[in-house]
Amino acid sequence: MKVKLITTVFLTVCALIEGFAQPVARPAIISPEVHADHSVTFRLYAPAAKEVKLNVQFEKTPLAMSKDERGVWSVTSAPVKPDMYPYAFNVDGIQLADPNNSAIFPNEGFQNSLVEITGNSPLVHTVQNVPHGTISYRYYHSAELGTRPVVIYTPPGYETSAKASYPVLYLLHGTTDTEETWTKVGRANIILDNLIAQGKAKPMIIVMPYGRAYPVISKSSGSLRNWDNLQEFKKDFFNHLIPFVEQNYRTIKDKNSRAIAGFSGGGGTTLYFGLNNTDQFGYVCGFAPGMLKNEFDRNNEAAFKNPELVNKNLKLFWIGVGKEDGLYGVNQEFMQVLDQKKIKYESLISDGGHTWMNCKLYLTTIAQKLFK
Repeated sequence: MKVKLITTVFLTVCALIEGFAQPVARPAIISPEVHADHSVTFRLYAPAAKEVKLNVQFEKTPLAMSKDERGVWSVTSAPVKPDMYPYAFNVDGIQLADPNNSAIFPNEGFQNSLVEITGNSPLVHTVQNVPHGTISYRYYHSAELGTRPVVIYTPPGYETSAKASYPVLYLLHGTTDTEETWTKVGRANIILDNLIAQGKAKPMIIVMPYGRAYPVISKSSGSLRNWDNLQEFKKDFFNHLIPFVEQNYRTIKDKNSRAIAGFSGGGGTTLYFGLNNTDQFGYVCGFAPGMLKNEFDRNNEAAFKNPELVNKNLKLFWIGVGKEDGLYGVNQEFMQVLDQKKIKYESLISDGGHTWMNCKLYLTTIAQKLFK
């Protein structure tokens, strides 16, 4: 009797284990699915969820999703203007990226996926049949910050033209972005591939570092253009990053072959580094640069003290910002100060807000002006 009971218990446990070991059958899902009319269907398998919404940058408000009998939530958008757009699902109040999409927005503050609507003709950031440059994931050492990541683009022909040297664009990301965001969201490498192939941009090296002075500066400490981060990242940038690049890549080592550009908090960093060091850079470009009015004098001390030197040294000082960008007002005020101080600059006031769609526009615009 005891043997029979033990056997029964054993078989019951085995059955339970086998049941747990079997993967849960779930329906095959395509998400996102871009249709011929440029509408997009988004899907998420979440059978236990009570409410799912879609947040996507081409819509001003979240889209409610509906659930079918399989537990798959879905929604189809209206036709969308071709571009790349971040999106995420809101599942019962929790935001998450699309688990069926490997195109992820690199960011330390939120989880988003990316959808690309290519359109009927290729855009400047669309991968085309042209010679392509190389993206390298590198590390360099900073005495203050330790091992630091940097993504470096070398243009088509760099490996085969062993005697050629190239100008360098230092390209900074926004607050909470990472060193990967300019390639995976901003498509910097693809934009340059296409512009170089069309003869519209000079072949150049692009250096995309990580802009937070971590671990000295906490990742939750706010904008990259905050004063503490500027002071720590400045040491890393000038004392370690630039020497690493110039020791390991065939660069032209003069200010007229060195440019700096950046978005948002990285744009504020760009103006601080560039305008106060015009002996180091011939080109300074801010993409919706982050700034505060009460910081104008402090962050631009050297430039404001000697506007004539700024005008003499810089071949291009450029600012771009969208009319719907939250930073539009302060950038307008900053440009009024530049006018008062007679500091020369070019500007582009675009449509749209604080988006990476505008970043691609701004990079495309300034890339055709650099090193010429």
